[in-house]
Amino acid sequence: MTASHAKLPPVPQKDAYTLILEAIDAGIYRPGDRLVESELAERFGVSRTPVREALQRLETQSMLSRDGRSLIVASLDHNQLAELYAVRAELEGLAARLAAQHASEEEIRLLKAMVREDMKLLGDPGALARANRRFHKQIHLASHNRYLIQQLDLVHRSMALLASTSLAAEGRDSAALAEHEALVTAIAARDGDAACAALRLHISLAFETRLMIDAGEVKMV
Repeated sequence: MTASHAKLPPVPQKDAYTLILEAIDAGIYRPGDRLVESELAERFGVSRTPVREALQRLETQSMLSRDGRSLIVASLDHNQLAELYAVRAELEGLAARLAAQHASEEEIRLLKAMVREDMKLLGDPGALARANRRFHKQIHLASHNRYLIQQLDLVHRSMALLASTSLAAEGRDSAALAEHEALVTAIAARDGDAACAALRLHISLAFETRLMIDAGEVKMV
């Protein structure tokens, strides 16, 4: 059989768990929204059994909570938000430090390109939030530590429970990209301490903006 006629492997189908999680992450289902087993099965074209199992798994992971007999997308209170950002700052700071040590030159060029491309998204909080997740994921991958990446995946999964993005606060988008640029500069210089400090500062400022949003102290775009 020639290469042109070789059979390609089948594209793996996403399971119900992944489909629901991605829908929450995309904002299709937001904190407080009720998830109905039959509706989810119809939306995603799967049977109700895997949907039921996925909902049970998401409840165990605190992505969903009970409201009477119904399951709703969970929301984070002030203390949970503070705890999440504290853990995120520590783990992401470590990822940045390891990225400065282990990132390949190709990965560093990719990070620089991402910052340049993301500049084109200023003024579009939704698109910039998606690009921001991709950028941070690339930092995680550049750490070349599988256990750290797994833990950061869990942390960022919980970030989907935030009802809005801090990048929608007036002026935060350009500031965040400047922070990304400083971070990549430190990684490119192989300065682990500076990279860690840059990312921890970035998370701290994002958390501060989040608190100001919740307090109604900043204008949203």
